[in-house]
Amino acid sequence: MIHGILNVYKEKGYTSHDVVAKLRGITGQRKIGHTGTLDPDAEGVLPICLGRGTKLCDMLTDKDKCYEAVMLLGVETDTQDISGTVVQKRNTSGIPERDVIQAVQGFKGEYEQVPPMYSALKINGRKLYELAREGKVVERKARSVEIYEIEILKLNLPRVHMRVHCSKGTYIRTLCYDIGRKLGCGACMESLLRTKAGVFLLENSHTLAEIQEKNKKNELEEFVIPVDKMFASYKNCIVEDEWSKPAYNGHPLPKEAVCAETLPEEDEKVKMYDREGHFIGIYQYTKEQEYKIIKMFYVTEGN
Repeated sequence: MIHGILNVYKEKGYTSHDVVAKLRGITGQRKIGHTGTLDPDAEGVLPICLGRGTKLCDMLTDKDKCYEAVMLLGVETDTQDISGTVVQKRNTSGIPERDVIQAVQGFKGEYEQVPPMYSALKINGRKLYELAREGKVVERKARSVEIYEIEILKLNLPRVHMRVHCSKGTYIRTLCYDIGRKLGCGACMESLLRTKAGVFLLENSHTLAEIQEKNKKNELEEFVIPVDKMFASYKNCIVEDEWSKPAYNGHPLPKEAVCAETLPEEDEKVKMYDREGHFIGIYQYTKEQEYKIIKMFYVTEGN
């Protein structure tokens, strides 16, 4: 079984679930998961977790994202992107460029964003997009998101090319919709490219065709990022042989059970290995001067 993370370039036309299904077919293993959805019409970085790497899925979704998007002013759709049904059109010829620039820049910082009906969020056990396809609209609570940076790359009205660096949970199509509402003309998202998800960058991503070709050559491991590499900033610690069994079982470890170049700070998280170099998991050094398991990655042979 392959363990780690693949930085996949999701192409247009695929859902995130499609990518997982394709990779299951390519690799022949079932234990695969994605780290957050990208709409079918969107493309770009989609980290995929394999084997023990699936334990990282919840940790990798909690990261910032970067996008390049094209916003089309004057058009509103039911999905807030160009693939939806047009519900309203307005003339944008009289809108000054300075007003567009000011409106876009006005969204920098924190703001309350209402998730779109066409999304995978669940309300009372039902995904919003399922309700939307039934013609139902339900009340959604606004959520606080943060736009760290928003830059206009090109103005070719009614189109606005933007680069956005934002917090997790931000819907770029809703951002476009909100900017359009602020301008009074409406807007939708025409295209979306995710260029960064946490530490994963567009220039290091691989298409499904490239991944399939590598797998045919038995070289897929070259694309797979080992699980422990996701914690590059953490200190390395080694558990002494006599304490390895308790470590494998996720038990707390006293200070003397662990070899560390420098003693961690209180509450500091570290990477724990055994003497043979096997990655056991993420531990936290406590005020009681012991190491407690945060996330276990070690499994016995064959699992």
